[in-house]
Amino acid sequence: MEFRNLGRSGLKVSEVALGGWVTFGQSVNDDAMVREIVTTAYDQGVNFFDQADVYARGRSEELMGAALRELPRHTLVISSKVYWPMSDDVNDQGLSRKHILESVGKSLKRLGTDYLDIYFAHRYDETVPMDEIVMAFDQVIRNGQALYWGTSMWPAARIAEAVEFARARGLHGPVTEQPEYSMIHRDRVEKDILPYTERAGVGLVVWSPLAMGLLTGKYDAGKPEGARLSENESFARDFLTDENIQKVRDLRPIADDLGITRAQLAVAWLLRHRGVSSVITGATKPQQIADTVKAAGVKLDAGVVQRIEEILNPV
Repeated sequence: MEFRNLGRSGLKVSEVALGGWVTFGQSVNDDAMVREIVTTAYDQGVNFFDQADVYARGRSEELMGAALRELPRHTLVISSKVYWPMSDDVNDQGLSRKHILESVGKSLKRLGTDYLDIYFAHRYDETVPMDEIVMAFDQVIRNGQALYWGTSMWPAARIAEAVEFARARGLHGPVTEQPEYSMIHRDRVEKDILPYTERAGVGLVVWSPLAMGLLTGKYDAGKPEGARLSENESFARDFLTDENIQKVRDLRPIADDLGITRAQLAVAWLLRHRGVSSVITGATKPQQIADTVKAAGVKLDAGVVQRIEEILNPV
């Protein structure tokens, strides 16, 4: 495993992280299996474990938290997120000071830890003034409930506004952004987010690096029933096209030449950016995370990147 600083901060995160989205509490509900996946990731050098209160309505935090409590806390980087509704109550959602400060305590309890290393604003909230959002996250840090905070799926202009507001007032600003980014879903990050975050020292920790499994090659023969991507209408519409399936097939010779899998190639391709601090991947079996972590440290030279670009963006 190799490690990178989270943006300009002093916090070091593993190049590959383990997240609990659409896995723990949904496709994986067995405590023993979650423990085995988490332990395998940790044994392979993963120190960054990503969660959100909304994942399986808190169950994902509980399952991962139970496994993480068996590991030395100082060796872990644990994150969670706040924004999405957790009940029907009008204030149990969004980025108001009330919801942020109440939610962080609930996440800490479910995870069974005294503090989060990173607390994310899971979306931008247009109904709350920026000063309230930044000051609330600053308060979370000053309370000792989190060490850093970040944004997730925020527009670049709003990230910049938060960073500049915090710096002008001596407050803790966001040090990281968590966007969706993969070979198949790249334009937003490369054209809008990275040009600002790299200059500002905001590190990216990206999610869905394998495009819901498409980039592993599991759809080479078509669209099998029961696969996660096949059953998710929005992802299937955006990703599971004949053109994309063919691109993934065409990537196989490149991965074979490098002696790695296409999943490892997809993660290494993301990590070629200095502005990407970590790549968050999910797993339903220990072997999946054990394979994915092998992408850490893989260097793609200019010739390989050019071959990949010719496949992803044919002239």
